[in-house]
Amino acid sequence: MSTNPNSFGAKGTLEVGDRSYGIYRIGGLEGAETLPYSLKVLLENLLRTEDGANITADHIRALSGWDKDAQPDTEIQFTPARVIMQDFTGVPCIVDLATMREAMGDLGGDPTKINPLAPAELVIDHSVIIDVFGRPDAFERNVEIEYERNGERYQFLRWGQTAFEDFKVVPPGTGIVHQVNIEHLARVTMTREVEGELLAYPDTLVGTDSHTTMVNGLGVLGWGVGGIEAEAAMLGQPVSMLIPRVVGFKLSGSIPSGATATDVVLTITEMLRDHGVVGKFVEFYGEGVAQVPLANRATIGNMSPEFGSTAAMFPIDQVTLDYLRLTGRSEEQVALVEAYAKEQGMWADPSKEARYSEYLELDLSTVVPSIAGPKRPQDRIELTNAKKQFRADLKNYVVDGNGILKSSVDKELQDTFPASDAPSHDATEESEEAGRPEHSALLNGDRVTNPATVSISGQEVQIDHGHVAIASITSCTNTSNPSVMMAAAMLAKNAVEKGLSVPPWVKTSMAPGSKVVTGYYDKAGMWPYLEKLGFHLVGYGCTTCIGNSGPIIDEVSKAVNDKDLAVVSVLSGNRNFEGRINPDVKMNYLASPPLVIAYALAGTMDFDFEAEPLGKGTDGNDVYLRDIWPSPDDVEATIATSISRDMFTEDYADVFAGDHRWQSLPTPAGDTFEWAEDSTYVRKPPYFDGMQREPSPVEDISGARVLAKLGDSVTTDHISPAGSIKADSPAGKYLSEHGIERKDFNSYGSRRGNHEVMIRGTFANIRLRNELLDGVEGGFTRDFTREGAPQETIYDAAQNYAEQGTPLVILAGKEYGSGSSRDWAAKGTRLLGVKAVIAESYERIHRSNLIGMGVLPLQFPEGQNAESLGLDGTETYAISGITALNDGTTPKSVKVSATKESGETVDFDAVVRIDTPGEADYYRNDGILQYVLRSLVSA
Repeated sequence: MSTNPNSFGAKGTLEVGDRSYGIYRIGGLEGAETLPYSLKVLLENLLRTEDGANITADHIRALSGWDKDAQPDTEIQFTPARVIMQDFTGVPCIVDLATMREAMGDLGGDPTKINPLAPAELVIDHSVIIDVFGRPDAFERNVEIEYERNGERYQFLRWGQTAFEDFKVVPPGTGIVHQVNIEHLARVTMTREVEGELLAYPDTLVGTDSHTTMVNGLGVLGWGVGGIEAEAAMLGQPVSMLIPRVVGFKLSGSIPSGATATDVVLTITEMLRDHGVVGKFVEFYGEGVAQVPLANRATIGNMSPEFGSTAAMFPIDQVTLDYLRLTGRSEEQVALVEAYAKEQGMWADPSKEARYSEYLELDLSTVVPSIAGPKRPQDRIELTNAKKQFRADLKNYVVDGNGILKSSVDKELQDTFPASDAPSHDATEESEEAGRPEHSALLNGDRVTNPATVSISGQEVQIDHGHVAIASITSCTNTSNPSVMMAAAMLAKNAVEKGLSVPPWVKTSMAPGSKVVTGYYDKAGMWPYLEKLGFHLVGYGCTTCIGNSGPIIDEVSKAVNDKDLAVVSVLSGNRNFEGRINPDVKMNYLASPPLVIAYALAGTMDFDFEAEPLGKGTDGNDVYLRDIWPSPDDVEATIATSISRDMFTEDYADVFAGDHRWQSLPTPAGDTFEWAEDSTYVRKPPYFDGMQREPSPVEDISGARVLAKLGDSVTTDHISPAGSIKADSPAGKYLSEHGIERKDFNSYGSRRGNHEVMIRGTFANIRLRNELLDGVEGGFTRDFTREGAPQETIYDAAQNYAEQGTPLVILAGKEYGSGSSRDWAAKGTRLLGVKAVIAESYERIHRSNLIGMGVLPLQFPEGQNAESLGLDGTETYAISGITALNDGTTPKSVKVSATKESGETVDFDAVVRIDTPGEADYYRNDGILQYVLRSLVSA
C-alpha cells in the first residue's frame, strides 16, 4: 500500500473493548457531518487510500464539500475492501486471472504477482438446474446432475482456491451468493493489518452480480460490476467513478396486513424507475426506517438494479446489530460495528437529515399486494387488477407482427378484430386507449382462448393461454426474507388443510437462498404441507430466476408449441425479462412467495383472487385466497419460535469445506493452469494474444458495417448468452462438433469459461429483435458480405465480416445494456468484432464494461436517434476523431459519417461516453485487463 500523506490529520485510533484499531476519522472535514451515509463511506475510503497521485487532497475536499445540486463531474477512485462473485461470472474471472499469469510470464514478469490483493470470495449458486421436481429426492438428484455437468468447472475453481492467495470458494449446495453474503460473509466493519497496524474501516465491495446491492440493506456499500472490473479490483485497481447524486427516500408508516416486503419492493421499484435514478445512489431515511426489518431492507437493496440505481443504502442502527447477532457474528465484531459507526457519524439518527440531491417519500401503510410483469420488474400491477391487466397484455403475445390475431385464436375473435384495426405487436397502453378503445375493451372483457386437451399423469386437462406452467419460489430477493418465506409455508399449510391442490400442469419448485430456510421450515413443521403442493426442495441456488428452471412438463410443452400458447411463469425473483425464464414461457410475473403458492393453486394468471374461489374445500364450500392467507401476527409468532442463532452458526461453521462430492474432486496443482485441449467448459481466451508491453495507438474506424440495429431497453439478457443452448444454434453446433450430446449441453452460464461457446451465443436471445430484419426474432442479422445481404446468424455473419477485415458497429435505442452486470455482454460484443456501439443512452455497468473490453460507447446527439437521422442499418460507417485519445485527451464528441447504398451520407456528432480519465486509460490500452497487466509488468 502506498504511504498515506494524511493531509487532513484524520489518522487516529479507536478503542473497542481491549482492542485498539487505527481509523481515519471523517468528522474533522468541513461538510462531512451532513453528507449522506453512503458518501461518508466513500469519504473515509478516500482518506484512507490517499496517495497524493491517484487520490489527492483535492478529491477528498470535493467529496466532503459535495454540492448536492450539481451534476456529477468529479472523478474519484473508490477502492473496495473485497470482491464477491458467483460462479457464472466468477469462473471467467478466474479463467482470465489464470490467463494473465501466463501473459505475465510471456512479457517477462513473475506470474505469481497475479493474485487477488483484496479478499475475493466466490459462491457457487448459479449452476443447479431444476431437472427433477415435485418429489422427495429432487434436491439430491439435482445436485448429482449438477456435479456431472460441471465437474470440469468445479475442478478449475478448486485449483484456483489453492493457486491464488486470498481467494475462497463456497461450494455448491450451500446457498445463493447474496444471501450467504448478508448472513455470513459481510463484515460491516472490516479489519486488516497494514504495516503492522490493525486498521478498521467500512466493509465495501464490488460483486460480479448486479444484485450485490442486497448487502446495502446491512449498511455495506457495494454494487455489481462486470467481471472485468471485478478482476481489476482484485488486482488492486480502484474503481473509477463520478461522485454521484444521492436520492433521499423517506420511509414512514408500516406495512399493512395482507401486504408483504415483496409488495413494498415492487412499489419502490416502480417509483424509482419513474423518477429516474440510473447512475445515482438511493438512500433510505426517516422514522420509518427503524420499522423496516433487516430482511426487508435487504429485499429492497437487492432490487437496486431493477430501479436502476448504483446502490440502495440503509444506514447502520440497532436493527443491523440485532441481525448480526442473530446470524452468528461474534460479540466482538458487533461491538466494533457499533463503536465504529457511532464514532464516524454513520449511525442512523432520524432526528438529523442529510443533504440529498433529490427526494421521494413512501408511506408504507399505502402499499397494496402486487405483482410485476409480464416482462419487466418495474411494470407493477396491483393484485386486484391482475386479471384485467393480463387480458390486456395477452394481445401482445397472440397478435403477430402485422397486427393480425394468430391463427390459433378463436375464429370468432379473428372476425371481430380485423387486421386493419389490430394494434401492433408492441402497442402501448396509451395508443390502445387513444386509437382503438373498442378492441381493447374486447380483449379486456373477453378471454382470448385456445385450449389444448392433454393427459398428464393419467389426468385429462386443458392447457390454455395464461396457464401457470412454472410456479417457483426462488432467488435471493425473497428467499432471504423469513417473513415472506414463512407466509408462503403457512399459506400452503392452510391450503392443504382445506383440501386444495395444485393443478397437474404446474411445475412447482422451492429453491431457498440458504440452508437456514430449510432449518426453520423443519423446526416449524412446514415441509409436509409445501411438499403436498409439490414445492419440494430442488436445490440451494438461483434456479428459475436466471433461466435454470429446467424444462416445463413435457405434455404442457407440446401443447404450448403445437398451439402457440402464451403460458406464464410466476416466480419470487427479481428478473422476468423476455426469454429469460424458459423458452416455452412467453409471459413472466414476479410475485411474493405466498402469491407464488396462490397462483400455483389457481393454475392460471387469468384469475381474480377477490371474486373467484381457488377450489372447493373438503367441506364442499368454496375456498378463497382470503380464507387461507395467514395473518402477519401468526407469521411473526411462528418465525420467533423457529429461527435461532444456532441455525446460522451450525450451517456456516465450515462453509468453505463442502460436502463429500466437493471434497472428492481431483484438484489440479501448480502456479499456472494446465489447459485441457478437449475441454468445452474452460478454455484459454485470446485477450492477450500478441500483446506488447506498450499499447498501439488508438485508430479511427472506417468501413464499418452494422451487425445489429436494436430498439429501446435492450438488456444484457438480450446480448449476453444465458439459459439453455439450442441444438440448432451456433453454440449447439459447436458442442455437437466437439462430441457433446444434446442432453449434456448444460447452460450458457455454466460454459462461461469457454469463449468459443459464449461468442456463438452473443446476441442470440430468442426474443432479440434486430431491426435489420422484418418480423424476425432471435440472433439473426443481414450479412452484407454476401450478395443480396441474406439473413444469417449473428455469429456466422460476424465471422464473415472478420474474414474481410470489416469492423462492426451496433445501433441501439434508450437504456442499452440494462439488467444484470454480465461481463460477457461486453466480452462477446468485442470478440464478434464490434468496435463501437451508438445508442441513445446506456445503463451504467454495461457502458463501463464496453470500455473495459476496448469497445467505444457513443451516444446519439440529444434528441436524436437512428430513426430521426434516417439510418436503417444498411449504411457503411466511418468514425473519426477518436485518435485525440493518443494525445492524452478525451474528445467530447466524434464525427460519424454513414454512407447509404445510394452514396448519400448522413453525418452527425456522437457523444463519446468515456466519462473518466481512468476509462480513457483503459480504452487506450485496448481494455482494462491489458492496462492492469502492463501496470504490473512495469511495477
